[in-house]
Amino acid sequence: MWKLLYNIGLLLATPVIVGVLLAKPRCRPGFFQRMGRQVHSPDGSGSPQPVIWVHAVSLGEVVAAAPLVKALHERHPEFHYIVTTVTETGREAVEQRLGGIAEHRYAPLDFPWAVTNVVRRLRPMLYLFVETEIWPNLLWTLRDQDVPSVLVNGRLSSRSFRRQDLPMIRSFYRSVLRTLTLCLMQTDRDGDRLVALGADPTRVHVTGNIKFDQPLPDVRSDELLRRDFGIDEQEQLILAGSTHPGEEELLVSAYRQIVKTYPSTVLMLAPRHIERTERLEATVREAGLVVQRRSRIREKQSGPRVVILDTRGELSRAYREAVVAFVGGTLVPVGGHNLLEPAVWGTPVMFGPHTDHCAEVATLLSEAGGGRPVTGLEDLVASLEEWLGQPEVRYRVGQAARQAVLDNQGALIRSLEFIETCLLEAPSYSDSCVATGPGPLMAKQ
Repeated sequence: MWKLLYNIGLLLATPVIVGVLLAKPRCRPGFFQRMGRQVHSPDGSGSPQPVIWVHAVSLGEVVAAAPLVKALHERHPEFHYIVTTVTETGREAVEQRLGGIAEHRYAPLDFPWAVTNVVRRLRPMLYLFVETEIWPNLLWTLRDQDVPSVLVNGRLSSRSFRRQDLPMIRSFYRSVLRTLTLCLMQTDRDGDRLVALGADPTRVHVTGNIKFDQPLPDVRSDELLRRDFGIDEQEQLILAGSTHPGEEELLVSAYRQIVKTYPSTVLMLAPRHIERTERLEATVREAGLVVQRRSRIREKQSGPRVVILDTRGELSRAYREAVVAFVGGTLVPVGGHNLLEPAVWGTPVMFGPHTDHCAEVATLLSEAGGGRPVTGLEDLVASLEEWLGQPEVRYRVGQAARQAVLDNQGALIRSLEFIETCLLEAPSYSDSCVATGPGPLMAKQ
């Protein structure tokens, strides 16, 4: 019943969905792949080849999944790895972090014809998806073809959990979640919530957050890296990463106050969506501050200024050069981004009250003394003044942040062990959906 109702609703919404995709320039790339077309066999010859399909929505999920894909590739080089994303930033992250290891594709929209076509062409032996990106038709189709589906690094925010509070909605989710072979969750809270929505409790396991196991990126010498960012050796960098409108204005206001006491500080803003760079640049100029774009830095510039990080793939390295970091999406009700990126470098971390997407990490860093929640402009200014004015305190906080990361590693290995069991128990490639083709979409309800 749920499959029928879901697909009727999806069919009615098709013109709107397709219209939005075509109307937004950032959604147009890979349009035919999103519709389930132009998906060829991995080697281009049409011959059977075992595939492991990993789905990661965007940049953050690709960052989390990349070490897992690399580890699987090291253990099982005989498979072809395909990583699908929804966004362009996700595509770029796959190509940067998994070049030569995995092939990128855009994920099909959840239309039954699209997912059926993709499953038929890819013939995956295993499907892994990161952080609760649930697409019902895809999961139903994989289940019908006896392809194991594994949720990796799963989480369920308070907001998402509240949305599914109605009995009818939970009944729908139960029909979807029961298709999953394994659910590897970040925390006990996440596991309990997924079971409450209808997941089989015997298939739900708490493995931890694999973002703690992120390897440090390769970096060049401090001098060269700082030169790329236009930062002088004597200057101190305050870095605000993954920022959103509403909090950027607060950060600029805080910097205007800070720079009166600490004129050798430089503020770097790394907007979550770099297509907003032009607007952000105008905001900084309206505040009466000098502004530079990272992509246009040719020579060093001295004095108070704001640098906008308008390039991709450099945020983690930039956190290494910062003396203090703020992680965005937390002073506005977005839910927060990756607090571990600065922490792993031993950089003190600040974040706002809206940390629903990273609540456990925020609590961990706060309790370990490696991070500090701030509620607004006054808190921002007070914390910055304290950490800039007391290097020994700043160092102690940074080391506590780094130690908190080291103490919580191990989720990657635990997740790999569960995934290995799925590979061992999966039907042989010749017996999988290659032989029979896609089954009826309305089956097994």
